[in-house]
Amino acid sequence: MIHYHGTPVGGKREDAAKFLAGRHALVPFPRQDDIGIVAEVCQSFVFDNGAFSIWTKGGTLDVDGYIRWVEDWHRHPGFDWALIPDVIEGDETANDALLSAWPKELRGVPVWHLHESIERLQRLASQWPTVAFGSSGQWRSPGTAAWWKRMSTAMNAVCDDKGRPACKLHGLRMLDPAIFQHLPFASADSTNAAVNGGSISRFGMYAPPTAGQRANVIADRIEVHNSAPVWHRETQAEMAI
Repeated sequence: MIHYHGTPVGGKREDAAKFLAGRHALVPFPRQDDIGIVAEVCQSFVFDNGAFSIWTKGGTLDVDGYIRWVEDWHRHPGFDWALIPDVIEGDETANDALLSAWPKELRGVPVWHLHESIERLQRLASQWPTVAFGSSGQWRSPGTAAWWKRMSTAMNAVCDDKGRPACKLHGLRMLDPAIFQHLPFASADSTNAAVNGGSISRFGMYAPPTAGQRANVIADRIEVHNSAPVWHRETQAEMAI
């Protein structure tokens, strides 16, 4: 699977360059600080429209501005895809309308929110090469027992009897080995390394001296793990305890 690390990376720019070199990155529309570094040193990158962070702050996404940004970058050889704008807790009609308006040549990925219907997930998986899973509503916190129960229902619906997903799946805010090792994800993302590289307390007395080095340690610990090759239906009983 591909491990996408969220940006921007804090600290000095040279630290950001060292951390991102050879990795895969996610760049959010509201925080494009590191796009120049990402474009030069990353293996590949994806764009996030920033809908989740905008939603938590009560703002409004500039959809036209986001599309123009993707148009400027989608021909870069490292560009993988861009998340199609969505309304985090909007209804399915509103989100389907945003999908219909997305320019097909821009390699967009739709988001299925956990509070939406399973029927919508199955429809998206049959129509798009990749579908991203977004935690929302009563399932907004990845890794809880309730979240695992909902994810299990979704995976049972989108995978065949051998546990193979109908399309590639991406986990938003799910770059946690405790999560992605149990799911047949093609990719996942989080800001864990970028955010917690500044934390010394989590390393105890043997903390690496710089934020960039600490971020590298966090990312390396994540990247040694891979996603599950298939979905095992017994995972539902194991994780939803």
